[in-house]
Amino acid sequence: MTVSSQDVPALGLEAPGRLRLSPLLRRLQDDAPVVRVRTPAGDEGWLVTRHAELKELLHDERVGHSHPDPDNAPRYVKSPFLDLMITDTDAEAGHRTHTEIRRALTPMFSARRVREMEPRVAAVVDDVLDRFIAQGPPGDLHSGVSVPVALTVLCDIIGIPPHSREELTTRLGQMALLGDKESVEHGRDDLFAFVEGLVEQKRTEPGADILTRLSQGGLPEERVAPLAVGLLFAGLDSVVTFLDHGVMLLADYPEQRAAALADPAAMTLAVEEILRSAKAGGSILPRYANADVEIGGVTIRSGDLVLFDFSLPNFDERAFDEPGRFDITRTPNPHLTFAHGMWHCIGAPLARIELRTVYTQLFTRLPGLRLVHGEDELRLVDGQLSGGLTELPVTW
Repeated sequence: MTVSSQDVPALGLEAPGRLRLSPLLRRLQDDAPVVRVRTPAGDEGWLVTRHAELKELLHDERVGHSHPDPDNAPRYVKSPFLDLMITDTDAEAGHRTHTEIRRALTPMFSARRVREMEPRVAAVVDDVLDRFIAQGPPGDLHSGVSVPVALTVLCDIIGIPPHSREELTTRLGQMALLGDKESVEHGRDDLFAFVEGLVEQKRTEPGADILTRLSQGGLPEERVAPLAVGLLFAGLDSVVTFLDHGVMLLADYPEQRAAALADPAAMTLAVEEILRSAKAGGSILPRYANADVEIGGVTIRSGDLVLFDFSLPNFDERAFDEPGRFDITRTPNPHLTFAHGMWHCIGAPLARIELRTVYTQLFTRLPGLRLVHGEDELRLVDGQLSGGLTELPVTW
């Protein structure tokens, strides 16, 4: 299949909706499973729109982070942070490194370890809610609950000391800026130096945390800081976003919220439905083909940009019955929010516990909680990779 440059649809950076795809994304998904698009950076790439094809490509080692010419590789957006993920490493070596990293980090998120963390997560949520409720209504749930919960739990498991966490969030925010290359590169250097200092400290004062494991894992020195930063950025942003949007959904559907609060098993299913439906498109990570790949009636050429959108296929009618309907009884619920296969998010079990704990404790302690504004009135972060909210005003 060939597409003339004049016919290539352009993707924007519009914020994704909840429970509904934008008209453009719906049309692209209806048209084909893999579609040639123009990115916000002005380059061309392939957007994977459907569930079966994304799942297939997530198991295909011909698609990864490697590109023979990283400086001139096509971009999704102009982001020095995302540029860090592009490597000119041989594709086979890159996959070996990816496997080694997962092998080193996966034990930190084992079922036993995550179960052991549940009391700590519950205590963090309790403490955050104590402070949030004590301030009285109205309150900003985003800055008052979602951010401090996600930041505290993530920093605990990664090994960021409490006195360094405010500095960390400032530096991560600089890294997420779009377009301001000089500012981001300066922030990147400062952030890497900050993380490298913590890693060096872990070599003499080890703990049961990820930085200690990375410092002892035999990885090249230059790989440790970028890997830790990637875990921090991805873990914080994604959990905060789903905490915010999950509260919005549960506030909008009181009957389903009541059912979830009455039964832990129902709350577990509710978390999965929130993960599936809270973001309708826009959760994109760029990858590159390292060999020609035929899929969905097209040929992706070696070196082509491939856009994995982990929320768009969750609205594929071929995989989900009435995907635009919020239904906490939906089962099975094979969403791809945490990716799949070798790219599956190793922190997914911990994220699920955070979401379940916050939703349960928040609505139990504040049964009358409601949103101050409608969805259309909420402001989103501008000029950053995150499509999250700037605030989420609530009252009770």
